[in-house]
Amino acid sequence: MLGIGVKAPAFSLPDQNGQIHTLEEYKGKKVVLYFYPKDNTPGCTKQACGFGELYPQFREKGAVVLGVSKDSVASHKRFEEKYALTFTLLSDPELSCIQAYDVWKEKKNYGKVSMGVVRTTYLIDEEGIIVKAFDKVKAAENPAQMLKELG
Repeated sequence: MLGIGVKAPAFSLPDQNGQIHTLEEYKGKKVVLYFYPKDNTPGCTKQACGFGELYPQFREKGAVVLGVSKDSVASHKRFEEKYALTFTLLSDPELSCIQAYDVWKEKKNYGKVSMGVVRTTYLIDEEGIIVKAFDKVKAAENPAQMLKELG
């Protein structure tokens, strides 16, 4: 996990509509950048729906929410449509952003070891500096927690 006070790594990734997003284009806004393992899984769905419900409040506080996983653009589009998500989902199948933000880790599940995305959320300030970093995030609680962090 990256530390607080570190310049957030730049990225350029397609969203659920195939449109490219970069961190640079969000300069001047707070960014809640959250990494999650997989579309349409129970925890990831809870987290995404929570961010979706609270998104108007994030916008009122001058923040954007960006969700990142290694799922494809098409998978993100289906996820967005199924749950009427109102924020941006970024596709990173090459793991460039996922690895830059140090969230690709060894995971143990029922004794089986594999590599995967560790659920992690960063709060990036208007200047592109990481001001909060949370790993081992509880999916259902994370959206409200991040809204509170914005003050």
